Amino acid sequence: MSDLTERPAIAMPDPKAAFPAIRSGDLEVRLARDPDEIDASQALRYQVFYEERAAKPIGAMADLRRDFDRYDPIADHLLVLDHGKGEGAKAVVGTYRLIRKSRADSHGGFYTVGEYDISKILAFPGEIMELGRSCVDLDHRNRPTMQLLWRGIAAYVFKHEIMLMFGCASLPGTDPDALAGDLSYLYHYHLAPEPLRVRALDDLHVDMNRVPRDGIDGKRALAALPPLIKGYLRLGGFVGDGAVVDPQFNTTDVCVIVQTSAVTDKYYKHYEREARGG
Repeated sequence: MSDLTERPAIAMPDPKAAFPAIRSGDLEVRLARDPDEIDASQALRYQVFYEERAAKPIGAMADLRRDFDRYDPIADHLLVLDHGKGEGAKAVVGTYRLIRKSRADSHGGFYTVGEYDISKILAFPGEIMELGRSCVDLDHRNRPTMQLLWRGIAAYVFKHEIMLMFGCASLPGTDPDALAGDLSYLYHYHLAPEPLRVRALDDLHVDMNRVPRDGIDGKRALAALPPLIKGYLRLGGFVGDGAVVDPQFNTTDVCVIVQTSAVTDKYYKHYEREARGG
């Protein structure tokens, strides 16, 4: 949920956060290198969230046609670029926002605290990272682009020794009853263990246990989930207790938690080779 009516100044990216670019044909994944590339990521977010998915712009967002909030200046912006479209900002076709705890601590915390009590994961030893604002343009919404985004996340995880990743992931729509099957499947099959079980804030909490476990076809329910949530679950992810309706983005959010140590051998070895250039 954005809380700004004016766009904050776009900060210069932190060069210490960067990792070597990863290429696959015309596609490349790396961190944004200048304010123009961050601006392009905000423009892509506006296109996907507001023009395509009917989110409600706040303040200057509609005039600027940019999605932004106060967390953008402290984030690292992961980009997929299609060099067949051009270079730099012109090539941005996918983005993910990454915020490390070491940066969030000195800038007012994480975005997720507006929806969830995350005290349990804040106490987790080592570096943790919030994932958010993931989107890809319509023409590149395919397996190669998503795989490249995940390879970029993996490279970032290894560089910064991230021990745990988390963030809000969205189901389309704001009617929990219409999403009863999805929410109940996540609750019964993927609820986080107690030490990591973040909880939606009391005034926002939507019960996810809406259909009995024996009334759910687990295989079919998993297949019906949005690709991003399925991706987290395949990495061994869990969800917190309670969903949150986000009227601005026309979504119902769940909090996903992924321990990097819980990543399957298949993913871990693949991403480690890519991240280390092996």
